[in-house]
Amino acid sequence: MSNIYKSRKYIFLFLAPAFLFMIVYLYYPFFVNIYGSFRGIKNLGTFGTKWNTPWYENYVKLVTDPVVRTSLKNTFIMIIATIVGQVGIALLLAILVDNIERGTQFFRTVYFFPIVISATALGLLFNLIFLYDKGMLNQFLELFGRTELIDWKGEKLAIMTMMIPVVWQYVGFYFVILQTGLNNISQELYESAAIDGATRFQRVWYISLPLLRNVLCTCLTLGVTGALKVFDLPWTMFPKGMPLKETFLTGTYMYYQTMEAKNVDYGATLAVLIVVLGVVLSRLTRLVFKESEDF
Repeated sequence: MSNIYKSRKYIFLFLAPAFLFMIVYLYYPFFVNIYGSFRGIKNLGTFGTKWNTPWYENYVKLVTDPVVRTSLKNTFIMIIATIVGQVGIALLLAILVDNIERGTQFFRTVYFFPIVISATALGLLFNLIFLYDKGMLNQFLELFGRTELIDWKGEKLAIMTMMIPVVWQYVGFYFVILQTGLNNISQELYESAAIDGATRFQRVWYISLPLLRNVLCTCLTLGVTGALKVFDLPWTMFPKGMPLKETFLTGTYMYYQTMEAKNVDYGATLAVLIVVLGVVLSRLTRLVFKESEDF
């Protein structure tokens, strides 16, 4: 039996199913998608009848399309909101919960709960909250004497209204990751620091944050790449990029072109853009928030 682990030829036997799965469900669809971006396709599941004229037509359109620029701008705003809102708030909550003696399990459950709720259900819920007429927020404002209602889903506030529930939903996800990282820090370090006279803030600043660096880098990478793929909650709240197509993200615009406008080939081109952005931003995030080998 021990010879199995010594012989390298068995490694390929065990890795083959994983490689096969990736080839069939990841790499093959990706290369077919690239191929489809150069052909005129109007129906899903087909390769199109002919090549585009010129063959790079969709990529020229990608550069000149003003909605693409809008979706990229909104996506980069979403990335900033993810870094500051999701990971930043999750880090603050994780540190606060780590410094209390009772109720930690309660807070872990409460903060993680939004993740288990369907994003579509959350989108419908927040639609009711942000309604112009008889929405919960405007009713609260009326209680405090405000007579002029706020159009939360109007052109001026639409982006903020869309991003608030997205940030709120995933705070708990990063909270659990960071909380786990804090739990892995030895309590002896905190006890030694306390004996030396370090305050609670100093213990967090000089022990918790440095030892959380690698976990924090992972969260930031997940947040940046995840912002490129967010779809279901924004689409439920603002289907077809309403109003005036100002709320499109890269993911929602790709879906719109593929499923609503029936420009499957252009949707494939947008998918290529998302993959390229994901790879580039993931690499940049790793370079900026470089993990340390010391921890």
